[in-house]
Parts: sequence; structure tokens; C-alpha cells
Amino acid sequence: MKASLADKCIGFIGVGVMGSSLIKSLLISSVNSDQICISDKSKEKSDEVASTNKVKVKTITEIGIDCNVIFLAVKPQDLESVLSELSQSLNKETLLISIAAGKTTKFIESKLVNKNPVVRVMPNTPAQIGKGVSAISPGSSAMRDHLTLTKDLLSASGLVVEVGEENQDAVTALSGSGPAYFFNFIEAMIKSGINLGLSEEVATQLAIGTITGSAAMLQESGVDAATLRKNVTSPNGTTAAALKVFSDNNLEKIVADAMAAAKKRAQELA
Repeated sequence: MKASLADKCIGFIGVGVMGSSLIKSLLISSVNSDQICISDKSKEKSDEVASTNKVKVKTITEIGIDCNVIFLAVKPQDLESVLSELSQSLNKETLLISIAAGKTTKFIESKLVNKNPVVRVMPNTPAQIGKGVSAISPGSSAMRDHLTLTKDLLSASGLVVEVGEENQDAVTALSGSGPAYFFNFIEAMIKSGINLGLSEEVATQLAIGTITGSAAMLQESGVDAATLRKNVTSPNGTTAAALKVFSDNNLEKIVADAMAAAKKRAQELA
């Protein structure tokens, strides 16, 4: 355990997919279960997460009193009411780490009684297995030591990068929503393999193996994606025929439009 985390009480308000993923990653590599307190509007969900991870269920008020760091992991539309309740008991030095999509640090700060340090984070779901990526941005009262603490907490879940808050909606469109784009593409590959005569089992194995191997090659080779694509594409070969279909249907524009839609929605949630 990092020294910076040893004496911290860490609260989670909201334990849905992302909140519970971060709890799991912290318990695997960074903190003890007795350091974590949780609250969720669903008693069933909070009881389930508490039972699975041996963490304590508390009220929002109790988390405000007891915790040094609080993750705001609720849906964007629920954030204002949570902050209204939390701010009544919140210690003025408590660090707030928000993963609510679209909600700015300025919005959060405006709902607080004190000038608590706030750090905005956009994580993604591979955090569940320690392979996530998180982009962090400081609010007006967050100092370097608050960013360091945030990085220490999130490093258990994967890569952490710091970006200007004005780029957070773009991060949401790329890596926050990105796993869903990837899974959608894999679904399509598997279905196509089955339509071409493969069994579902073999099509799934081949698709997953191809994607994981290609991702590892991209990460470990030091060669950019465009070069790797060219290296596997023989003139007038099978790969070239497939890529021509992508090009003819303007894959680059489809991706650009999809990411622009995600960014626009993130801005609307603000």
C-alpha cells in the first residue's frame, strides 16, 4: 500500500458499474476493506457491494463526516441532490473525486459550503481488471498533492493521465465510451464469422484472439497504428478488399460522427 493511502478513509457515493469497479481495483492493490465506506440510493446494490467486498455501508452524511476522500460516482442527474446533502456534513479538507460524466468542477464547487478540493475524472470500465484508463483534471482549489493522491488511488485501476478540464468531454467520447465501440465491433465480427460458416465458439475465439493480439502488438511494438495496418495489407489481397469496404463506407467519418455525438451528449449533461 502506498504511504499516502495508509490512513485514508475513502467513501464512495454510488456503487454502480464504475464505482464498484474502482472499489475492486483498490482492494486488490491499494487499500484495506475497512478503509472504504459506501452509500447508494439502492439498498439492494449497496448491500450487495458491501457483502462482496467486506466494506461498510454508511449514510451520505456519515461519509461526509468520516472520509478524507470521497468518490462521487452517481449518475449526472443525481449529482446536485447528493452534493446538497453531502455539503452539510463535509469536512472542508476532504477531497472530492467526481466521475459523473459531463459535470464540471465549477458546477460541483458551486454546490459546496466550503472550498473543498475537487478533481474530475473520466475512467472506463476495464478498470475492473486493472486495465482501465482515467483522465483527471483539477478544480480551482485542488493542489498538486490532491492530484498526486488521486493518481495514487486510480493507478490501481490502470493508466492515469492529466488533461485540461476543457478536454474532458473529448476524453469521454474517446476512452470513456470507447470500450462500448470496441465491444460493438467485436459483436459484428463474431456475427459475420458465423454467417460465413464458422461456429459461434470458433468465431468468438478467433475474434477475441485477433483483437487482443493486435492490441498487444500496437502497445508493445512501438509502431503506430497506420504503419501496422499497412504492414498487414498486401496490394490487391484479402485485407485490402476488406479495408476498401470500410473506406467506401467512410469508416473514418462514422467514427468521427459517433465520437462527436458522445462529446455533445457529455456537454448536454453539464
